[in-house]
Amino acid sequence: MTTGKVKWFNNAKGYGFVLAECADEDLFVHYSSIQMTGYRTLRAGQEVTFDVQQGPKGLHAVNVRPTDAPDDLQPPVEGEDAEDGSEEPA
Repeated sequence: MTTGKVKWFNNAKGYGFVLAECADEDLFVHYSSIQMTGYRTLRAGQEVTFDVQQGPKGLHAVNVRPTDAPDDLQPPVEGEDAEDGSEEPA
């Protein structure tokens, strides 16, 4: 995972750019690559973690996760250790 900050993000168009701490160029980010529940958006200056992938016109940030998102906005954890959302009987 790479860390960086959002340079800008246009909600109406559903895309923007992030600045990676380890790269000199901006990385394109599409709203479909934002890993959170509900309305997927980013704010300028927001810290994020992401993977870098080569796209048709340059580098893309994918699997983007805001580092400051509340737990209820994070995607559910998958796997055998994940909670199933059920409560134990009292």
